[in-house]
Amino acid sequence: MAERKRILSAGVGALVVTGMALAGCASSAGGATSASPSSQATIEPDPDLGAAWLDSGRMVGLVTLGSSTCVPRVADEAQYTDDTLHVELAAPAADEPCTSDLVPRVTLVDVPKDVDPEKALQIEVTGDEYFGVVELDGVAGLDPSGETDYEPSAGWATTKGQFVILTWGSSTCIPEIQDVAATGPAEVTVTYVTPPSEQVCTMDMVGRGAVTAVNDLEDDSDVVAILTKGGFLGLKVPIYGTN
Repeated sequence: MAERKRILSAGVGALVVTGMALAGCASSAGGATSASPSSQATIEPDPDLGAAWLDSGRMVGLVTLGSSTCVPRVADEAQYTDDTLHVELAAPAADEPCTSDLVPRVTLVDVPKDVDPEKALQIEVTGDEYFGVVELDGVAGLDPSGETDYEPSAGWATTKGQFVILTWGSSTCIPEIQDVAATGPAEVTVTYVTPPSEQVCTMDMVGRGAVTAVNDLEDDSDVVAILTKGGFLGLKVPIYGTN
């Protein structure tokens, strides 16, 4: 899969919170890499579709390209049949305004228990204006058994240099990435914006996904992300998979 990856010039800080009812316009799609089912006959496969393992394989972060405030949501529970994870995405409500930026966004998808994250996974995305197929390599050591520990996790996406970070917390207090930099051969430091002292947060607990990129690491495996500032005190998080 590594040879199919492309370097993405992505701005840091493109945050998406799943668990919130995000609304707006859908992402655009282009290119063609595989045949579509009849229900998707008028929609070309999305060449920017990506995926990353998260939460020890309990989740997959799906990466699409579009407005940072108009993020697709999961329409229904993902289904695993014929060795393929089927995910239906729904476009946000059309009456909500969208920012005019074009950035990678991440939609968090709960993975069925019969999926083995140590094995390669084919993901087929359908629904509304979304269609595509992405292959996600398995990662040795991922164990999705049991419940989440609500600790941050990260995984390399299928685009070279791109990775997804999962954090947990309030849906109204979203951590914002300020800077991402390689600080060692297999180390990347992710610096968050310090939130205002008067910030008021709801008491819910949801997964918050962020997609960002780093392209100047010397090593492509066993990479650690160090989360700093913004409430993260130098927390070290292994990035699943291979860059």
